[in-house]
Amino acid sequence: QVQLVESGGGLVQAGGSLRLSCAASGRTFRYYAMGWFRQAPGKEREFVAAISPSGGSTRYVEDVKGRFTISRDTAKNTVSLQMSSLKPEDTAVYYCAAGGSVATMAQKYEADYWGQGTQVTVSS
Repeated sequence: QVQLVESGGGLVQAGGSLRLSCAASGRTFRYYAMGWFRQAPGKEREFVAAISPSGGSTRYVEDVKGRFTISRDTAKNTVSLQMSSLKPEDTAVYYCAAGGSVATMAQKYEADYWGQGTQVTVSS
């Protein structure tokens, strides 16, 4: 069992930055791929970024490449999403997730565990 708690959301102006963090409980954190998804009002949840259990492989949705960076700290059981050059269209609830693989998250939008979400609002 893995429990995920996100933090770091908030209101930021376009062009600004935010750093989201996800704290995971459980000693099995190291075995899971970790990811971030988002859901904007009236839209379906979409994949944003994922990182492999070792941290050696990452994947991003096309429109955040070069602006967002996912990282993990296995010693602290945390995964982070550094977001820069934010745009109003990045506004959404962001969810942390733990799953079997980067590919499963990125291609099937599937995960074994989900956080409760944190709101990110980017004003123009």
